[in-house]
Order: sequence, then structure tokens, then C-alpha cells
Amino acid sequence: MAISSIAIGSPAEAGQPDALKAALAEFISMLIFVFAGEGSGMAFNKLTDNGSTTPAGLVAASVAHAFALFVAVSVGANISGGHVNPAVTFGAFVGGHITLIRSILYWIAQLLGSVVACLLLKFATGGLETSAFALSSGVGGGNALVFEIVMTFGLVYTVYATAVDPKKGDIGIIAPIAIGFIVGANILAGGAFDGASMNPAVSFGPAVVSWTWDNHWVYWLGPFLGAGIAAVVYEMFFISPTTHEQFPSGDF
Repeated sequence: MAISSIAIGSPAEAGQPDALKAALAEFISMLIFVFAGEGSGMAFNKLTDNGSTTPAGLVAASVAHAFALFVAVSVGANISGGHVNPAVTFGAFVGGHITLIRSILYWIAQLLGSVVACLLLKFATGGLETSAFALSSGVGGGNALVFEIVMTFGLVYTVYATAVDPKKGDIGIIAPIAIGFIVGANILAGGAFDGASMNPAVSFGPAVVSWTWDNHWVYWLGPFLGAGIAAVVYEMFFISPTTHEQFPSGDF
């Protein structure tokens, strides 16, 4: 992987119609994803009178997030590339598939989408709390950091293999469902320990609306490290430097 593949871009890029449309698509996709994912957790809490998390609740969260992400990626794919995750955008930037300027535009849209989704959930449920991600008892920040790094590595590696790799062929058709499946599987693995975010925006919205920031750094550092490692590994070993394509133009 060549450092020269990383592009900063021009500030004027942020005002281009296609970039603004892509950011809007990311905003809408994130809103759809967080509303369904966070909403499923709030529904579980209502049905159990805020009872303890159960295996059934974990499975429900996994299924809801997998289904919602499959849809959110699919509907944004042809416009923005369907990142629906600041860590995925960072991985694309590290691999040279999106400029820094456009990445920043995506990050702003993704964070706003998550916050708006949580505000809508709070209003629609009559003021129920949008619970922020938190570490389970006995799980330290270092433990959770490893979880987030490994889980996000798996997610971004999947994105690269099924959506970014120019050799993907027909497997690109199933990219959205593969991405949804790996997130659902990772929630089954890490949900009981740190909530299994893998997505800084998904953690940011509930934290803002509930104003709860305990160990919030884990849900940024872990995903960004995991995404960066996945991008470097895939670029170095599986993608030729001469075959780079622009990720946000609709690789899904």
C-alpha cells in the first residue's frame, strides 16, 4: 500500500452537488439504521420493564441491527457507497478510496443522522431513555477496546472483500447482506461485554441524547483502529495499487 494513495482533496469538494447528495444519503441511511437498532433495545426494555438483558434480548438486538444495516447499506450504495459508519469511511480513506474532505462530510452527516434518530425515538416513545453504550460488570476499558478493534476489523475487512475489491465480481451483489451478517454475528459475540458498537456514530447519538459519556472513547478509538488495520491489511495483501477505484461512486 502506497502512502501516496491517501488523498486530502480540495475544500471545494465539500460544496459539490454529488458530495452533498452522498452526505445526505449517509444521513438518511444512518437515521434508518440507528432508529431500528436503538429502537429495538428500547422496545426490549419496555417489554421487560427495564429488566436485565437476556439471551433472547441479545439475539433480538443482533437480528434488528443485521436487518437494518442490510437495508441502510443497500439504499445508500448507489449514492454514497453505503458506508453508514465513520469507521468504514475511515477505512476507505486509509485505502485511498475517498478523500479526507469527503470523509469529513460523511462523518458529519453520519453523526447527525444518529443524533436525529435518537431524538425521534425519545419523542416517539414518550421520553424513554436512549441508553448509551456501556461496559458490562467486570469489563475494563482495555478489554472493550480489544473487542471493538477485532469486531470492527472483521466488519471493514468484509466491506473490502465484498464491496471495495475490484476483483469482487458477482459477490458484490451480496455485499450489503454480508455486512449486515458480520455486524449481527459480532453483536452476539461482544454485545454482552460492551454492547458491540463497531460504529462511532451509533454510540454517539445515544450518548448525546442521554448525555452519558462513560468510556465513550472506547467506541471511537477501537473502531477506528480496527478499520485502519483492516484497510492496510487488505490493501497490502489483496489489492494491487494500480486497481484503486473511487469508493463513494457506488461500488456496492
